[in-house]
Amino acid sequence: SIEGAETLIPMMGAIIDKGAELGVSEFFLGMAHRGRLNVLTNILEKPYAVIFAEFDENHRPDSIEQSGDVKYHKGFFSDTISTHGHKILVTLTPNPSHLEAVDPVVEGQAYARQKILGEKGKQLVLPILIHGDAALAGQGIVYETMQMGGLEGYGTGGTLHLVINNQIGFTTLPKDSRSTLYCTDIAKAFDAPVFHVNAEDPENCVRAVHLAIEIRQKFGCDVFVDLICYRKYGHNETDEPAFTQPKKYQIISNKKSIREIYREQLIGQGILEKNIAENLEAEFRNSLQEDLKGIAVNDKKMLENELPDVLPEKFSFHHIQTGVQLGILQEIAEKFSTIPDGFSLHPKLERIVKERLTMIKGPEPLKPIDWGMAETLAYGSLLWEGVNVRLSGQDSCRGTFSHRHAMWMDQKNETPYYPLKNLKQGQGSFEVYNSLLSEFGVLGFELGYSLARPDALVIWEAQFGDFCNGAQVIIDQFISTGEQKWSQQFGLVMLLPHGYEGQGPEHSSGRMERFLTLAGQSNLCIANPSTPAQLFHLLRRQQMQKVKKPLVVFTPKALLRHPECVSHPQDLSMGSFQEILDDPSPPDVVRRIAICSGHIYYDLIAEKHKGASDDLAILRVEQLYPFNAEKMKELLNKHQTLESVCWIQEEPGNMGAGQSICQELSGLLPKDVTFRYIARPRSASPAVGSYVMHKKQLKDLLASLFGEHKPSIFDIAAKKK
Repeated sequence: SIEGAETLIPMMGAIIDKGAELGVSEFFLGMAHRGRLNVLTNILEKPYAVIFAEFDENHRPDSIEQSGDVKYHKGFFSDTISTHGHKILVTLTPNPSHLEAVDPVVEGQAYARQKILGEKGKQLVLPILIHGDAALAGQGIVYETMQMGGLEGYGTGGTLHLVINNQIGFTTLPKDSRSTLYCTDIAKAFDAPVFHVNAEDPENCVRAVHLAIEIRQKFGCDVFVDLICYRKYGHNETDEPAFTQPKKYQIISNKKSIREIYREQLIGQGILEKNIAENLEAEFRNSLQEDLKGIAVNDKKMLENELPDVLPEKFSFHHIQTGVQLGILQEIAEKFSTIPDGFSLHPKLERIVKERLTMIKGPEPLKPIDWGMAETLAYGSLLWEGVNVRLSGQDSCRGTFSHRHAMWMDQKNETPYYPLKNLKQGQGSFEVYNSLLSEFGVLGFELGYSLARPDALVIWEAQFGDFCNGAQVIIDQFISTGEQKWSQQFGLVMLLPHGYEGQGPEHSSGRMERFLTLAGQSNLCIANPSTPAQLFHLLRRQQMQKVKKPLVVFTPKALLRHPECVSHPQDLSMGSFQEILDDPSPPDVVRRIAICSGHIYYDLIAEKHKGASDDLAILRVEQLYPFNAEKMKELLNKHQTLESVCWIQEEPGNMGAGQSICQELSGLLPKDVTFRYIARPRSASPAVGSYVMHKKQLKDLLASLFGEHKPSIFDIAAKKK
């Protein structure tokens, strides 16, 4: 209930009307539960009948929105006219119960719209965040979000913050929930103005928000309005707050509502007649009763103004042709390998740039294409076709492992140059940013950006895949469930460096097991590509496919420069992404098949090339989810001599893709074929901290597969003959 903070509604109305007068045409709104239904009806004009229908026990959310969500989490979109006749768009972003988690999502949406609208975008689009006092003071994501405010690539020209200051958090008093005098003291760190207003003085509250939005529009800064109010009931209408705050709620129970106080004030001043006020209230109650009677109206008709609903579509294994003509790839490579006149490039980087061009053009034989080159060609080819590309993350300009070099820095004057921004006239826009040291905030921001820019390839990169758990709330509550809960479709890409190379527990695992646990109903695409060409086709497919799904990519570290992890120009100019890769050079007679994914493939083929096995074929699962069962079945059934199959992974047995893939494989094995699961021992930690121990584990892992079939000296001699 909003009782005790009713003044929020006229304040919101005043912000939108005044904002529209000052040139704002779009408002993006993020808020928690309290007051949400009132904001939906009174500000976004969501019909009361719709809300009543959603509370009806016969309401079926799956009729339009799959599993749906509780009423106070849903989003809404309003295309309306302000009081003074200005056309405005208001978007309330869906949010979970995780307080303040929606903040960076709203900022990302607003920023994307500002980019679309051009130079005046920051004046035309306003993000508004409504906080609770305890959440504002307690949730670290508020600081992460505000820290982006002044950064290139993230700043939205100021956010308007409204605080519903209940002077309590659930049952926790201010003295127990913060160390500062005011819940808004975080604003001091950013020199943001703060207005503290009394909810029982509505007129001055409206004056305060008028001033707040004028400051934002003029100075481009965040502004806070702290609405000091109270919560009439407990955390919800059935909660009993007197259990923990008896004196406070004895006072509150005897208070008149803000509406009654203001009504009596207007009547006392002769501005409003009592009978007119009573008639207006009676009219309103009657209209609510009429709407309540009409809840049997078809849900689809009543919800036609809901945020766009998209019924779930299953993932299609129909291959999209993502190859690019060799001549175009060569032209793109020439463009991004051209060093501007007078630009002082670092000598080492200059050598890398020149080498890259020899991977696609020049005298035969060409130098093999490595990971960094294939990734750059993927972005370059999309930009060439007019697609916008945005890449953001810690050290993303250079790449954590110095493989990308999307930004060159002049060694004399430290002027940056972005080769992919200078391909040709009319190309797509290219944005690449080194983000602040944040996962939660930045991933939320990129999610919001991708929601508002479905036409762009939007990528967030973790410094190491392990660090994505700092953004677990965004992954769990938004990315993996947004389509099912809120019918959202978006194509956000997450790049998570993953690979067991002896770098310790925090630099080895992107936690693929967690993403596979979250996967269901084709909500995600999870890939672990093992060649540069596969990455090239995967990124292009992500942008070209019609049905948008979030893409999680486990990217390599050591493989970035592995001599075997290379591709060739024809691999990029033809074909498409393959969910499963067959053994490129299988033995004549296959009795055993090892199925793996990612980096370990190169350890397996190195061991196999030692002559360790002459009846073993190695398959690679490149897309972990959705799993292409038909393709796997086809590859298994083509070997009539097959006796055994194993899944082998570099991760511990309770982690990685093993448990998920083994479940998929259980119904695909040919009759009388045995199955084994080979992995590092079950572990609490993702990886060991000792490189020596890591090497021993790898040796034992390979011995589990190859040890039983080590050839004798006579077998080796026979092969040499």
